[in-house]
Amino acid sequence: MRTLELRGFDELIGDCRTRALHLEMRDAYVPSDPSFRAFTGEGPAYDRTRREADWHTLIAPAIARGVSVRRARIVSEPVTPYVMFEHAVTESMNLAAGEEVRWLPRRYTSDLALPGNDFWLFDDGLVRFHHFAGDGEHIEDELTDDPDAVKLCASAFEAVWERAIDHHEYRIS
Repeated sequence: MRTLELRGFDELIGDCRTRALHLEMRDAYVPSDPSFRAFTGEGPAYDRTRREADWHTLIAPAIARGVSVRRARIVSEPVTPYVMFEHAVTESMNLAAGEEVRWLPRRYTSDLALPGNDFWLFDDGLVRFHHFAGDGEHIEDELTDDPDAVKLCASAFEAVWERAIDHHEYRIS
């Protein structure tokens, strides 16, 4: 797979013209995140206002240009504390920014071809893979325009999206 020089997410979403697709497949991310630690009671109170405003500022211009921003999350059930956190903040963080979000219980993915890592797919031309450590801490990202990777990610996302449950209908179990 051909790897490109990594570009920042703000540049990638800024250049996006049609759609940005994000597939999340882990049950835990960045356990050191102060917002998550506050949610679980393991850290001090955390005001998400600035973080949400920054995300909205980043996504809003893309939405205004007509870019479809969709996020699908594959989750194990019963869900982990991190997935509970994600579900709790999706309304104010993601949906309020203009994203569409769906959830798919992992048990419904056994017959799907999925890439080995979470990713963002921009305009069916660039894939930004996210690499995480076993504990969920972010390690690095990788950018590629490899046609096979693009094709796999596009088909995987659409297969998940077709089966997934809209955020407003998905109930944590």
